[in-house]
This record gives sequence, C-alpha cells and structure tokens, in this order.
Amino acid sequence: MNIFVSGGCKNGKSLHAQELARDMAADRGAALYYVATMIPTDQEDRTRIRRHLAARDGWGFATLEQGTDLCALLERPDVDRNGVFLMDSVTALLSNEMFPPEGEYDPDAGARVAADLERFARGTGSTVFVSDYIYSDARVFDSVTENYRRALALCDRTLAEVCDRVIETGFGFFKELK
Repeated sequence: MNIFVSGGCKNGKSLHAQELARDMAADRGAALYYVATMIPTDQEDRTRIRRHLAARDGWGFATLEQGTDLCALLERPDVDRNGVFLMDSVTALLSNEMFPPEGEYDPDAGARVAADLERFARGTGSTVFVSDYIYSDARVFDSVTENYRRALALCDRTLAEVCDRVIETGFGFFKELK
C-alpha cells in the first residue's frame, strides 16, 4: 500500500508517516527504510537531521540517503523492493533536483521528479511519501518560485493519483482524503 501524507510545515507529518510505515512493516514482517532526501547546506540543516535521526532511533529504520535520483534506490543490491519505505520529503527531493548545488536551475525538474515518484511507488508498492503543503499562500512570487510551487503541485497530484491512501495533516488533525 502506498500512502501520501501532505500538510504544512512542522505539524506532525513526519511522525505520523513514521508510525504508518513502522506499522505497515511490522504487519508484513518487512524491512523498514527511511529515504532521507535532505542535502544539508548549513548547521541548521545538520541539526534538523540529527533531531530526525534521534526521533526515529529504535524504530527499526535503515536510513537511505538519496537527495536526488530517487529511483536509483530500486537498483541497489542492499535494498529490498519488498520492504516498506518512508520517503521524507518530496519537497526536498524536488528542491534538490530543481536547484542542484553544482549546477544551474532546472525548470523541467518537476515533470522528471513526478515521473520518478510514480515509478518508485509502483516499483515498491509500500511507500509512505511526505510532502509539504505550500499552495495556499496568496502572495505573488517570482517566476522561479512559482515554477517550483507548480512543480510540487504536479508531484503531489501524481502521488495522490498513484497512492492508495491520501492523508492531509494540520495542527492536531489527520484527515483521510482517499
């Protein structure tokens, strides 16, 4: 079962997704993987990563760092496709692909990442995807930021279509949309 969890920043998405993935793996007796997509760029990022690692300590996750090229995980010999994956987050993955530190802005990254997310979901069949909801802000953005927002919306729509369950989170609530 693939599950898509979306919501605002810092409202419990990751913890809820961890619980879902852990329970799914326990029910199936399957390997449990945490696909970490953040590529740290500063001390704040490194502190956040340490906090996330500490929060999952003892849960049984094997951490797979994959900041770009998500589907490369499907080819790794140390990864069991029949395991359960928690992919956190779509937002960071898209950012890494669209704004590579060693390259130029890639305005076409959204379509590629959306296709990779669909391929990963179909290739595993048991992934919990986490994404930040950033669409309701009514401000006007520059063209690059607006392209990122639209690309993330494409990725999220793709996951909403391919996943068996879709969950929206808010401060203190989880709403099952599908």
